[in-house]
Amino acid sequence: MQKAGSHSDSDLVRQYARDTYLRPARRRGEKRISIHVGTVHKVLALNNRVPLVCAALKSKKFLEENALSLISKTGPPSGQSTTVTFTYEILDSRGEDSGPTEPLLKLRGIAKDLFRELGGGEAFIREERNNFSNPTRQRS
Repeated sequence: MQKAGSHSDSDLVRQYARDTYLRPARRRGEKRISIHVGTVHKVLALNNRVPLVCAALKSKKFLEENALSLISKTGPPSGQSTTVTFTYEILDSRGEDSGPTEPLLKLRGIAKDLFRELGGGEAFIREERNNFSNPTRQRS
């Protein structure tokens, strides 16, 4: 039984595939990616969950959330083996920030120009430390 708010093994597989294969491929501007079921199963240390990995990687949810089209599947006719490889076409050119992201990561670089005006981030921090440890010093 899953705890409220916890992720299923299928969610784990989809997240791993997105983070390990899809996002780097998008950053490199690739139009196709291939994911080997046996590798995902092994890396995630799943026990006898090959059918789950196969189902997660060909699920409508995975394809739609990541704007992918499944263009081929290699492996045995059953499609349930560690030898299965799925190949996808990336349907759009969304950047690394596509899909659900951490809101705080969107703030990255927001003060870049301000720190440049102050002589750089290290110079700013050094000055703040000096002012903190020497409170009688006049601030400019």
